[in-house]
Amino acid sequence: MPLLQMKEIWTPLKLVGVKFFKSDDRSIFIKVMNQRRRKLKF
Repeated sequence: MPLLQMKEIWTPLKLVGVKFFKSDDRSIFIKVMNQRRRKLKF
């Protein structure tokens, strides 16, 4: 699996532990608290 470069997207949900990331191929990932990153399905 190739390495993905991800950039964190700032949202107000970050204040409660929900983080969003955007990868190089424009996929969106979500991370809730200490869980692993999961790809959002559109």
